[in-house]
Amino acid sequence: MSDLEYDVLDELYFVQSYPGLIESTGFEEDLLNKVLTKLLTKKWIKCLSNQTEDISYEDLDFEKDFRQIFYLATKEGLLAHNSH
Repeated sequence: MSDLEYDVLDELYFVQSYPGLIESTGFEEDLLNKVLTKLLTKKWIKCLSNQTEDISYEDLDFEKDFRQIFYLATKEGLLAHNSH
């Protein structure tokens, strides 16, 4: 796990909006998108259409919707974060 992945996961113990992640991490949009993409590939985070409804990986159009999506660490992500 990279330090950047660690920093993003640190913010995702609770549901977080994309603007909230930009603010809390201080990352530029391009950097945050790269890190989120890596975390999604590892299935260490999941995406939600609002604060309670999951978006399946198959239905996710990250490139189009990344600004409107909410994010949350998965159990696997939390375990990886805690073992770092």
